[in-house]
Amino acid sequence: MTRIDDIGYGHQFASFYDEIFPQDESAERVAETLAALMPGPGAALELGVGTGRIALPLAARIGSVVGVDSSPEMLQRLRAAVAESGAAVEAVHGDLRGYEDDRRYALVYAVCGTLSMLLDPDEQRQAVRRMAERLAPGGHLVIETHNPPGVLATADGRVATTFFVPYPKPDTGLLTSWMIDEKQALWQASHIWLANGTFRIGTEVSRLTSPGEVDSYADEAGLEPVRRSADWSGTPYAVGSPMYVAIYRKPN
Repeated sequence: MTRIDDIGYGHQFASFYDEIFPQDESAERVAETLAALMPGPGAALELGVGTGRIALPLAARIGSVVGVDSSPEMLQRLRAAVAESGAAVEAVHGDLRGYEDDRRYALVYAVCGTLSMLLDPDEQRQAVRRMAERLAPGGHLVIETHNPPGVLATADGRVATTFFVPYPKPDTGLLTSWMIDEKQALWQASHIWLANGTFRIGTEVSRLTSPGEVDSYADEAGLEPVRRSADWSGTPYAVGSPMYVAIYRKPN
């Protein structure tokens, strides 16, 4: 049995993750873009499914999604959402570095910086190889993560910064402080979620992974590049883009 390493993300964030990242128009846009990569109705595989922000609307479009996550807390919330909505999403406790099943998927994806939660480049490489193994010939792998120069540009080149993002609901917002270790390409961000006079705290560490690195992982896994964009609307990639979406294809 493959070991499942839970980094504790869900323990910190599960209780307010859906408030920070609601199932809004942006989630629908991601689901629409992913669904367009499917050749027809079928099943997709999401690594790092979380509470189902993308899996739920995607399943409504394509048929079903198998969602894998290492966090029991996130999966508990996903299962509750599935029970309430009846969505065809299967929640699986697993590790993206070693996940295996007996299926091949036309679409495998890891979004919202999931790959960069692995802090070792060799583990990132292993995860992409596992994702490629789950693809059917002609299938697509999609990876979305943070763009290193774009992250620095957001902070005006500073390796440490603090900022506040107000949310639409009154007296609600997110206070974030981050530090970047440029030598090791590690990015630590601490968040304070403020709502209705209360606060909750979570800290995450990710590895700033360049597009070239992800391209090399995909190439080693036998995948072909399809395109890279700055966002889910298809905006052309630029060095200063805060995020990037990379799409690869498994040859027939």
